[in-house]
Amino acid sequence: MDIFQKLHILARAAQYDVSCSSSGSQRKNTPTGLGNTRYAGICHSWAADGRCISLLKVLFSNDCVYDCAYCVSKRSNDIERATFSVQEIIDLTLNFYKRNYIEGLFLSSGVYKNPDYTMELLLETVKRLRINHQFNGYIHLKAIPGASLDLIRKAGLYADRMSVNIEFPSEAGLKLLAPQKTKESILKPMAYLGKTIPALGIERKKFKKAPLFVPAGQTTQMVIGATNESDWQILKLTQHLYTQFSLKRVYFSAFVPVMKDKNLPALLNPPLKREHRLYQADWLLRFYGFKANEILDHNHPHFNMDFDPKTDWALRNYHLFPVEINKVSYEMLLRIPGIGVKSAQRIMRFRRIKNLNFEDLKKIGVVLKRAQFFILCLGKTLGTLPEPYHIYHKLKEKPKDLTPSLFSFAF
Repeated sequence: MDIFQKLHILARAAQYDVSCSSSGSQRKNTPTGLGNTRYAGICHSWAADGRCISLLKVLFSNDCVYDCAYCVSKRSNDIERATFSVQEIIDLTLNFYKRNYIEGLFLSSGVYKNPDYTMELLLETVKRLRINHQFNGYIHLKAIPGASLDLIRKAGLYADRMSVNIEFPSEAGLKLLAPQKTKESILKPMAYLGKTIPALGIERKKFKKAPLFVPAGQTTQMVIGATNESDWQILKLTQHLYTQFSLKRVYFSAFVPVMKDKNLPALLNPPLKREHRLYQADWLLRFYGFKANEILDHNHPHFNMDFDPKTDWALRNYHLFPVEINKVSYEMLLRIPGIGVKSAQRIMRFRRIKNLNFEDLKKIGVVLKRAQFFILCLGKTLGTLPEPYHIYHKLKEKPKDLTPSLFSFAF
């Protein structure tokens, strides 16, 4: 099997990991045209400064010893198998980089032979790229659950970002669909990275020659809809991962069953709207000061599909509104539907100079279509405030024809 056949197989297999957004094109090349849309495992991710960067996204191998019910690469599945050599990955990365196809590498793998053996191959690849070829591009590397922490530590010295996939929101779900994997094997490397990254980051500030260790942090992903956890359970786990393991990002993957198994749900459509709501709630946790138990609780364990999580929270807590836009705290500004982080910062800055009115808010970027029902400007409303019941119908989202996004996950 030549290297391009391997690339075709292992790039397609890598698309199922959403810890890095993937892309591809089915457009046919024209003989006299400019450029090439050949499917070659190119994906897009975002740097810390907001730049969109292109990465070569491939598995080292799809020859996996595990037999997870949901995974297309599972041992019992009759598919074409392929495994790169270390040198083949290096050659692909360098050649693609020199041709300006990519700015870095996203490298994962099925568990080939055993976790330590697989991690050794990944480590050898990134080490030779950095040391032998002085490759300065971005590298996102998977930490293989069950591999020794020493191997993960060494790999972290060469990778910009690492990720350990938590797979499912509960241990029960993991046992049901991936019985060969354990909660401990997943959380152990995640906890190690979560502890070591900030510790070495502090050391780096004190000593300029201290080694870099996963400077872009770690991420994870979980599959949504393959098991029966509530949105509240998922959100509480997400909050725990951020606080306990210092994660940069938790990715959610709407489950699309492409494998048949008695333990997999028979879904007619993937839960894309639910995935969308989880990303919205995740944003509230990371940037808006919300806690999981505020967004959802015992009485409301699932998202309201008619409203985004912040609007749903505001309607359930309408006794807190309306608030005076010229006096309310920054923390409360962030909880008003229609006001984002940037517009809240602008309000705080501009109201030091003058009292703001509704026209000012519109220029600042506030979405008055939503915010008008929750605010006062100089004691006045933008028309008569209706009862919450009527607000509900005015703000209810129109149904959308959702299609799988860059973050959708199809096993």
